[in-house]
Amino acid sequence: MSSALLVCLVAALAGPMVSGSELTQDPDLWWHLANARSLCTTHHLMRVDPYSFTVHGQSWINPEWLAEVPYWLGYAAFGLMGVHLVALFAFCANLLFVYFRCSSVSGHKAAAFWTAVLGFFLMTVNGGARTIGIAYLALNMEMAILEAAQRGNKRVLWLLPPLFCLWINLHGSWIIGLGFLGLYILCGLFELKVGVFEQEAFLLADRNRLFLVFLASAAALLVNPYTWQLVWNPFDMLLNQKVMLAIMTEWAPLSMASSTGKAAAVFLVLLVAANCVRGRKWQIFELAFVFFAWYFAFAHQRFAFLACIVTAPWLAADLARAFFPAANEKTIPAVNALFVAGAIAAVAYLLPSASMLQKEMSSHYPLESIAAIQPSWRTFNDYGLCGMMMFNGKPTFVDSRNDIFEHNGVLQKFLEIQNIQEPLKLMDSYRLDHALIHAGSPLAYVLEHAPGWRVEKREGEGGDLYETFEKVGGPR
Repeated sequence: MSSALLVCLVAALAGPMVSGSELTQDPDLWWHLANARSLCTTHHLMRVDPYSFTVHGQSWINPEWLAEVPYWLGYAAFGLMGVHLVALFAFCANLLFVYFRCSSVSGHKAAAFWTAVLGFFLMTVNGGARTIGIAYLALNMEMAILEAAQRGNKRVLWLLPPLFCLWINLHGSWIIGLGFLGLYILCGLFELKVGVFEQEAFLLADRNRLFLVFLASAAALLVNPYTWQLVWNPFDMLLNQKVMLAIMTEWAPLSMASSTGKAAAVFLVLLVAANCVRGRKWQIFELAFVFFAWYFAFAHQRFAFLACIVTAPWLAADLARAFFPAANEKTIPAVNALFVAGAIAAVAYLLPSASMLQKEMSSHYPLESIAAIQPSWRTFNDYGLCGMMMFNGKPTFVDSRNDIFEHNGVLQKFLEIQNIQEPLKLMDSYRLDHALIHAGSPLAYVLEHAPGWRVEKREGEGGDLYETFEKVGGPR
């Protein structure tokens, strides 16, 4: 019954699941679909850039190639509805995984349910058709394995190397999972019994097993089509992509004014309050996991999802101990079956129709203007249109695969043009002859008044009105 209600919660309240606008407007979605389409038709992974005219042919690896495939298969089978269903499945699977882990750790289904409801509001920060949603299933699995090991099932730790072998092909977040595994091992190397901390050091056999599991997991990372380059990718992002980290909204600090920020505050207040009402003994790794998970979440809002996955079971256990009476395990199968049937009906009713998804996409993107772009054009494109242009085979100036553009200096130049820092001079240096940008933007104003540029086409309305500019009377 709780599971059914949680699925209804996703279908009714998760933004990208309720409206097609959030689903279709993500520029990353469309180049992910283009990548997976290429893989499924050519049976070859990309190793150079095939999309832009600024860095065309430059070396590029696709760190999320495997997580893209389910979305493309959904799109190939059912169009936008297929993408929506895959996104819905990934979100619900993560939420239900958190719920069942909370139930297993706390032994109390009501505490697990309300923790999962709170976790839902943390997870919506990365809702939608995102490859990281699929990768977070791997993080959920890692945490479940460590929790099983804590309950005495040590052999399950050998599932971690194959998990990391899969994870590295899904998303760069594997580095966080490996970091938590290393932290778990480090915290268990010593004994501590002070105040609320009570921890026994690992037995020699357990410690050796964990060391071997960690080494095997690290070695398994090399089992990928890009070998060491894919292993280096997240380190490259952290060390060499400062511009991207500075400008992307999802990498911004968590705002306490947002619904996610408020949910984070409630989560932490409940965690502290439960331990004040009826405290327990903590192990060092638990405190370390809570600290680092929430440090990541407050430093970068996208990691609120991660913090929920890592720490929710402990909150459920604390709530069960402090605020809930003894669990009543009696169930009524007929009532549960009724709730499941009702949930299925509710989700089917709440799903946006295929026509609605198509309408949302058509109202947001200037599809006619994109279709009119010729292969020979050198078009300065609005950042939000890059994915759709790539999906339609139109050459881009820049797109949201930020790594390759930052490495080649193009991302910085894009920002300078967009922010009106000698835009005409920079556009001439790249021999740009067209621009497809938001009407009313500062650059649109400059081009409307610049000699040699004229508006060729307008499409859309309101905040989604775009203008196509053409350079005339000059060298092409």
